[in-house]
Amino acid sequence: MYSELIDVETGGSEVVFDLTSRCEQFVAAEAHQAQGDGLLHLFVPHATAGIAILETGAGSDADLLAVLEQVLPRDFGWRHRHGTPGHGRDHVLPAFVPPFASIPVLEGRMMLGTWQSICLVDTNVDNPRRQVRLSWLPG
Repeated sequence: MYSELIDVETGGSEVVFDLTSRCEQFVAAEAHQAQGDGLLHLFVPHATAGIAILETGAGSDADLLAVLEQVLPRDFGWRHRHGTPGHGRDHVLPAFVPPFASIPVLEGRMMLGTWQSICLVDTNVDNPRRQVRLSWLPG
């Protein structure tokens, strides 16, 4: 297994940040050495972010953030109260958007569907910098 930690600048607003091209670069380098087949695993070592696989650019990313606001409203009476108002919801987010994902890789290509992208979902406006661990498990 090979693993690498990448830095992601998410800024100061809620974001669905597309990681697909960074993952493709990582897979291209690792799959070349391992005859092309394996598994890409992503993990976010943060208590307030997750990984989602979804279509981006057609409104689905904005829809995801809107649904999360409906399901996990900032103005709910969160018991976890440090940080900006409603920050308690950020700590519940990984129960809905898990902090990990695994993608099969065959012949050096991630087996994503036509419109699927790999995204970091970050609703924590208090932390503008994130890390994502990419791990290559050869087949």
